[in-house]
Amino acid sequence: MTELLHSYHLIYNVLIVVISAFITLITIPSILHVARARHLYDDVGHFRKQHDHGIPRLGGVAIFVSFIITILLFSVIDKSLPVSCLLISCIILFAMGLKDDLSGVNSSTKFFIQFIVAAILVLLGDIRITSMFGIFNIYGLPYVPSAIFSILLIMLIVNSFNLIDGIDGLAATTGIIVNITFALLFMHIKQYELGAICLAMVGAVVGFLRYNITPAKIFMGDTGALLIGLISAVMAIKYIELGKLTGVSEPNFYPAPALTVAILVGPVFDTLRVFTIRILNGRSPFDADRNHMHHRMLKLGMGHIQVTLCLSLINIGAIVMVLYFKNLSNTLLVSCILLIPLLFNWLVTFCIRSKERENLALRNLFV
Repeated sequence: MTELLHSYHLIYNVLIVVISAFITLITIPSILHVARARHLYDDVGHFRKQHDHGIPRLGGVAIFVSFIITILLFSVIDKSLPVSCLLISCIILFAMGLKDDLSGVNSSTKFFIQFIVAAILVLLGDIRITSMFGIFNIYGLPYVPSAIFSILLIMLIVNSFNLIDGIDGLAATTGIIVNITFALLFMHIKQYELGAICLAMVGAVVGFLRYNITPAKIFMGDTGALLIGLISAVMAIKYIELGKLTGVSEPNFYPAPALTVAILVGPVFDTLRVFTIRILNGRSPFDADRNHMHHRMLKLGMGHIQVTLCLSLINIGAIVMVLYFKNLSNTLLVSCILLIPLLFNWLVTFCIRSKERENLALRNLFV
């Protein structure tokens, strides 16, 4: 009976990924046709763009359509997750992202809409962090600090995926790594409905990646990046909360906060780094620049695929480290995880300085 149940879940999960990917694959050619007919191309002249010819930014439409159809087709409804709030949030972000991809949206409007979406999920859907598991000696959170922290966390993760969407394949590959990891973790603790939602996103992004690998035929735009960020944020909070409800003392349950940080460390660290630098330089944290990690790695002569693979391996390495050292405290693990991108950023800085000065000297590590 147990083996039969496992076989059923395996077939069910494979179907979700296959159908989701298939919907994206058959949708994108039509989007490309419309984009060419209506001249809906990316802004080639913008200083942050990496391409010298117009490419449509509407890949997120296919991701959105595929994800929504799949979770409705398979009736993915989990009692612990208010699907109505999730769908409302997805639709609001989709509408804003589509307008941004077609005609642009100013940063203050983006910030306000993201706040509304996060508030819907936290206040109406009660999707929030209620415990810090003793990280930095913080345990249970009262409702107000819990709600504020959760809203800010959702906005941070949503923005982080939007900001790493600067080169071919990076945001899509990161989205696949994040959601397939959460899917496996949810299935490991028998939360099959939550795992199915992650797999629906994985399939949708896999289908898109077929057209986004260098040379990219289409970009996901804000429509896709915001949606991936939103689902990743919701799944992160749900996994952390399940760690509290299930009990971290269970041998089959990994340290939820540390593992969640490891899963999201790539986009979140890069976002916090560029926001901090902009604020220290007296600029708005939402001002665009070419100081993201992927931009800096391109300066070293690396290609889009090389940068994507390198950053993906660092992300996977952080996840493996937490799984291997799962018996350590969350505080220690989180500290170690944050050291990984810090050291890597230092290495990239050293390489850039050495290349610009045409001198491989030890002082390039510091000035």
